[in-house]
Amino acid sequence: MNPKLIAFHLPQYHPIPENNEWWGEGFTEWRNVVSAQPLFKGHYQPHLPADLGFYDLRLPEVRIKQASLAQQYGIYGFCYYHYWFNGQELLERPVREILLSGEPNQPFCLCWANENWTRRWDGMDHEVLIAQNYSSDDDISHFMALLPYFKDSRYIKIDNKPLILIYRSSLLPDSVHTTSLWRKLAIENDLDGLYLVKVESFPEDRNRNPQLEGFDAALDFTPDGTHAPPTLSPGQKYELLKKFRLRKTHPFSSNSVYLYSEFVEFMLRRRRVNYPRFPCVFPAWDNSSRRKNSGASIIHGSTPSLYGKWLKSVLADHLTLSNLPEPFVFINAWNEWAEGCHLEPDLRWGHAYLEQTRDALRVNSV
Repeated sequence: MNPKLIAFHLPQYHPIPENNEWWGEGFTEWRNVVSAQPLFKGHYQPHLPADLGFYDLRLPEVRIKQASLAQQYGIYGFCYYHYWFNGQELLERPVREILLSGEPNQPFCLCWANENWTRRWDGMDHEVLIAQNYSSDDDISHFMALLPYFKDSRYIKIDNKPLILIYRSSLLPDSVHTTSLWRKLAIENDLDGLYLVKVESFPEDRNRNPQLEGFDAALDFTPDGTHAPPTLSPGQKYELLKKFRLRKTHPFSSNSVYLYSEFVEFMLRRRRVNYPRFPCVFPAWDNSSRRKNSGASIIHGSTPSLYGKWLKSVLADHLTLSNLPEPFVFINAWNEWAEGCHLEPDLRWGHAYLEQTRDALRVNSV
């Protein structure tokens, strides 16, 4: 079977009351995007959208255009982030309207982003804005809220089982209990079951057989800082600071900076695992628009050709893909603009990343 690409999709781009309260009236991710500034010579910021502009995902025509553009370049479907906090959903409107309207006619699945929301955008325990709390009763309520999506004809399935991802499985107090309960509820509600994937996004989520934790498979989420090449050394940073005549206190010295080319080579050399794990690639990464002057992770020097080389290598890895029930490869992401991580066209590269995506698929199609 030919590989199928699923791109993560962030439904952030519309105002909600909670973000108005926490960040100011009318806040969306675009506010972070447009405020970004380059921190050193050659640093690509800000990332500004081209074809779709500064869109609002409450508009159905925007959602349809996104799907049309993705399909034009071979993207099979979107994996929308899903935010559930003990019965309270956030940023749910775009995907709910996709469900109710039937448009766009594009395959999709959901990834439960089960982190705390914090002021630092890191899901940790600092300045928590809304927290996750878990219980069996909430597991039941949550499943019933997901059921209409699972039953939609567009919902992505594996072995006729709806595909659902959990972003931080290690935060579940008892993942086996939750996954077993959800599988039971799926059968009771006329589904063939669920296909549950744990996202390997943090050290505590990685390199453990997902089937021992109640999951069917894992997802090799990238970028992953714990399995990354070294950042630029203090000596390298000093030389660049001296070369560009920057102060030692310049923001460049207080952020983690990697080279994209080294990151790709490092990922391609990683050992295989002995359990089913879906591959994932990313076109670029730079969250300095969220972190401002310090604490950002910047993977510098991405180009469409480097991304295309990586994607072609992943799609050509028939041993990995043949061990999966479906040859899905994930891309992080379609529209993570505040993390400099997007396939959507921007003013610098236009459609070049999308063109590399289409070319990689053509090379690896039978």
